[in-house]
Amino acid sequence: MPQFYLPGPWETEKPNPLTPELAHLLRVRRIQIGEFFPIFDGKGQVAQAKLLSLSSKSGEAQLSNIHLDTHRESSYAITLAQGLAGGDKMDWIVEKAIETGAQVIAPLQCERSVIKLTRSNDTERAQKRRLHWEGIVQAACEQCDRTVFATVEPVQVFEQYLQKPQKATLKLLLSPDTDKSLYSVLLKEPPQDVILMIGPEGGHSPDEEALASSAGYQIVSLGDRVLRTETAGVVAITAVHSIWSPEMQNRLK
Repeated sequence: MPQFYLPGPWETEKPNPLTPELAHLLRVRRIQIGEFFPIFDGKGQVAQAKLLSLSSKSGEAQLSNIHLDTHRESSYAITLAQGLAGGDKMDWIVEKAIETGAQVIAPLQCERSVIKLTRSNDTERAQKRRLHWEGIVQAACEQCDRTVFATVEPVQVFEQYLQKPQKATLKLLLSPDTDKSLYSVLLKEPPQDVILMIGPEGGHSPDEEALASSAGYQIVSLGDRVLRTETAGVVAITAVHSIWSPEMQNRLK
């Protein structure tokens, strides 16, 4: 059974009200009164919930075995700085970034981005997109059993993002136009917070790559084949986890 999201704070001594969304999901899943189902709060807390009552838009559950469980989160934080892609590609990118383990998603308005969301008259539209992506984060966490929601940052202009102070000192821009491989960099670096910057359709422009390089980004490649923007981030995140896994690190010692 998948886990379900119930925002905190949770009550331990009395029943907890269900959100309309959760009540609907439980009805769809045909969860019966008296049955148990797993819940999480998006901040690492998990619990077992016993369904006490259920209607079309509400219900109550008694919680037990409340505890912290973040074992699916890596010790390092991966930020996916993704150039805005057109159509429903961004939805797919966000979903797969969560499934593969990104902790931060930063949508960037790039020179070659098909959609534009950073103009003054696009503020409301950009906020709606962000809320939509946060909903995808929730659904993806429910599906893959992550208990901590990733942060979806507001849509930012590429140049402004480069000027933003970052905790991560390892910053990598993915480009097919370089001989320096992502894998060679990861093999030399210990596990740590990292930013993976992916361009939109058509990639980053030469000016953007130059600006990123000046801002401390290393320009790296995923190999000989040119990947679609919706594929590159998933491959890069997976590569980070593979090379920085405890098993691989033990082999490299």
